[in-house]
Amino acid sequence: MSANDPFARLPEVASFTVTSTTVADGAAWSPEQYSGVFGVPGGKDVSPQLSWGGAPEGTKSYVVTVYDPDAPTGSGFWHWVVADIPAAVTELPEGAGDDTGSGLPTGALQLRNDAGAARFIGAAPPAGHGPHRYFVVVHALDVESIGVPADATPAVLGFTMFGHTLGRAVLIAIGEIPA
Repeated sequence: MSANDPFARLPEVASFTVTSTTVADGAAWSPEQYSGVFGVPGGKDVSPQLSWGGAPEGTKSYVVTVYDPDAPTGSGFWHWVVADIPAAVTELPEGAGDDTGSGLPTGALQLRNDAGAARFIGAAPPAGHGPHRYFVVVHALDVESIGVPADATPAVLGFTMFGHTLGRAVLIAIGEIPA
């Protein structure tokens, strides 16, 4: 992966496949995946459709994250975090990450993103800042529940997942707002 890879210093784990009917790996987000909350014209804050397969043996649950390491914050920006997705689930429909998590499976937990909301928040790179990479990642875990509370931060979740991650499926979407 390229500079500022959020997984560069984590232990290597098995890779598996994640695809989306919403966005292809390396392609730009659709307007629906930009943030109307942050005032992007046409933005609708709709989470992408995701499908995955080939997770490592022993997978007992999944975590889905969407992270922008290119955000001008010094710490990136977490757009969506969903924990405790049952191992039998291998797809999330587009829009699953709304305010109520209406498209999420029973037992799944949306944590607060860096906008302070337990939902998907769309891309909103500063105008003229250049392209941002949005790491859409499905993490395969060796536990049925990662055991973080609903008010945990994405960083706490990541720290808690450290010794439980069996595999990672990565799709990178691109977002940019011209100057």
